[in-house]
Amino acid sequence: MKVILSENVPNVGKIGDVLTVADGFGRNYLLPRKLAVLANERNVGEFEHQKRVASSRMAKARAQAQGAAKEIDGLRLSVTRHAGEDGKLFGSVTVREVADLMAEKGFNVDRRDLVMPDVIKTVGEYAITVKLHSDVTAKVVVEVKALEAE
Repeated sequence: MKVILSENVPNVGKIGDVLTVADGFGRNYLLPRKLAVLANERNVGEFEHQKRVASSRMAKARAQAQGAAKEIDGLRLSVTRHAGEDGKLFGSVTVREVADLMAEKGFNVDRRDLVMPDVIKTVGEYAITVKLHSDVTAKVVVEVKALEAE
């Protein structure tokens, strides 16, 4: 029996694979659980159409992300915080604060898309990666300054 997998099945295959399986396995396991559909002419054509639509949608999203990456790449953000004499901050700069700073500059980025090695707890410059798409990233520089004592 020929089937097209509609979900990843461990030790069998991935979504979209066209496989020849034993009749009983296909009829009693894959088809009732909707893990696969019969690989007839209509289903193969429908699956190919869905694959083309999804790939064009992904290409558009990637192009938008690349355009945004060109604007965001090299963006410099500045934060001023109270700090001790050795440069340690009283508190820290978090991912949420960096996302808010980017929103002030006009770039709405979800905080989960910002990759920081850890929270920032000392004065200095830090490179933060922004994930815009699965294939597209940009770098933002956050400069943390100590608040001048009066």
